[in-house]
Amino acid sequence: MMAIYQADQAATSFVTVKGDSIAYRKIGSGSPLLLTNRLRGTLDTWDPLFLEALAAEHTVITFDYPGVGYSGGELPTELEALGQLVIGFADAVGLDRFAIGGWSWGGIVAQLIVTDHPERLTHAIIMGANPPGKNDIPMQQAFLDSALKPVNDLADEEVLFFIPDSPRSVAAARASHDRIYARPGVTEKIPSTMPEFMRYFKAVEGFRTDEEDRRGALARSSVPILLLCGDHDISAAAGNWFPMIGAFPRAQLLVLGDAGHAPQHEYPELAARYIKTFVRFDAR
Repeated sequence: MMAIYQADQAATSFVTVKGDSIAYRKIGSGSPLLLTNRLRGTLDTWDPLFLEALAAEHTVITFDYPGVGYSGGELPTELEALGQLVIGFADAVGLDRFAIGGWSWGGIVAQLIVTDHPERLTHAIIMGANPPGKNDIPMQQAFLDSALKPVNDLADEEVLFFIPDSPRSVAAARASHDRIYARPGVTEKIPSTMPEFMRYFKAVEGFRTDEEDRRGALARSSVPILLLCGDHDISAAAGNWFPMIGAFPRAQLLVLGDAGHAPQHEYPELAARYIKTFVRFDAR
């Protein structure tokens, strides 16, 4: 029998940010942890076991970007606008200072808050994302081949987020998929068209060219940062962080073995335990 999770029972609420109706959910209690989602991710696509484990010590808040999932409007296509969106949302739900956790594309968004709005953060957790600027290890073609399909099935998820030739990882993929898709109608809200994808790509162009030197700002930041990576991530290789190790004053790099692009879905309870410990003991 499938477990029932708080995340699946949480009501979808709405606030207005810059004229757009932004959908969000909130579970748990304790210090606030705001999660920023991946390319094509919605409120429904976080693994509920991961959220449940975090909610044991935190008020966990997830939301949909404008034009994505349950939210109205259009996804911003400039870095500064993305940062302002997150800060505007935090203001709208009454968050002063908070921890941010970003996954993949959302990990880029989280880094924007670290570099552009550090006064609002207690901690940052970056999951399955590259640092700003030029990185030595490129995204593998297999990731793009699956990522841009209109609908992703379990086999695609194994390639995108897990390790398709690892039996343990494939089993974890199935378990996470079953937890996520226990909620009805998940695929109905996932962006599925090329014009929608292009807005995501346009938004982060400046992150890769990095004319503002956010890479340098990130390395100098006093915000405590946990870099949570999988050792077989074909989208954002953990090795892209290696050149920056030694520059960070407050960062920790944690690489989970036999894990892909979604370490927090591969090991939901373990990843949550690391995050909770990090936030608990690494205070600014």
